[in-house]
Amino acid sequence: MYLKDEQFALWADFIERDYLDNEFKDLIAKGTINGATSNPAIFKNAILTSAAYKEQLATLSHLDAKAKYEAVAIYDITKAADILRPLYEAGDDGYVSIEVDPRLCDDAEGTIAEGRRLHAEIDRPNVMIKVPATAAGYVAMKALVGDGIAVNATLIFSKAQAVSCAKAFESGMDGKKAVDTVISVFVSRIDRALDEELVSKGVTPSLAGNYNAAAIYAMVETMGVKKCRTLFASTGVKGDGLRPSYYIDELLAEHAVNTAPVETIEAFVQAGDRTIKLPIDAAKIEAHFNHIKEVGIDFDAVVQKQIDDGLKAFVDAFDEILKALES
Repeated sequence: MYLKDEQFALWADFIERDYLDNEFKDLIAKGTINGATSNPAIFKNAILTSAAYKEQLATLSHLDAKAKYEAVAIYDITKAADILRPLYEAGDDGYVSIEVDPRLCDDAEGTIAEGRRLHAEIDRPNVMIKVPATAAGYVAMKALVGDGIAVNATLIFSKAQAVSCAKAFESGMDGKKAVDTVISVFVSRIDRALDEELVSKGVTPSLAGNYNAAAIYAMVETMGVKKCRTLFASTGVKGDGLRPSYYIDELLAEHAVNTAPVETIEAFVQAGDRTIKLPIDAAKIEAHFNHIKEVGIDFDAVVQKQIDDGLKAFVDAFDEILKALES
């Protein structure tokens, strides 16, 4: 844990082969991070831009594009899991996440089958299977945790999604051994979607993402699902309007995880505010969202667009990887 007494963890939201052999190990040795996450966009950037993958890909010409992608991704996830294994064995997280094919987001049985297959092929206890928070995803989450597989529920922007994830976890583990799960709440994307309009209407910007996440965190904590935590994702800062560690500083919470780009984590370590910030008073959160509503902004519509856009972005990234690997 980054903050042991508060059980606050920092995970690196980045996977790339050279990084795993170097900086990743250094961050773990320093006690800065105790886990890692990946997604199709991260793998797209790594596989298509890093020379570290050329040698392995040259041996995979007999495979179709998805099989090539999985061979590369599984290699990296396995490597990360092995590096993190001592932390896992010590009870200090040590998890790395791999996402199922995002094109299966509306296919419960397909997601379940792929989640089980990836977990079996990687064959490491400290791998979380990442599942998007959709109607089909909730069914898959229940089945996977019922199998004893750790799950990272992803692309959560709303309380309704978080409740559905928590209920799926609780139902799946009913009468069975509890497994670690996280509910990944996306933060900064909401502010990037809203801030320009908020400023134009006299509303304080760069609070909606944090307040929305804080409200979800409070609800997840209240539900008290065993071994389930809120994970704050999409916590990197774009542009110069906010301090680099803003979305870590302002979402520091007990019994929570923040997964962030490496440069964001480094900024937090160097100059971040380590004061616990959550929970935030519910009346304060409500007043801010009432103000947003009063100026004519439909926050629920903003959230739904972020859910839709987030799924599309992951699908698009996955399609781009496969297209590039077809030859």
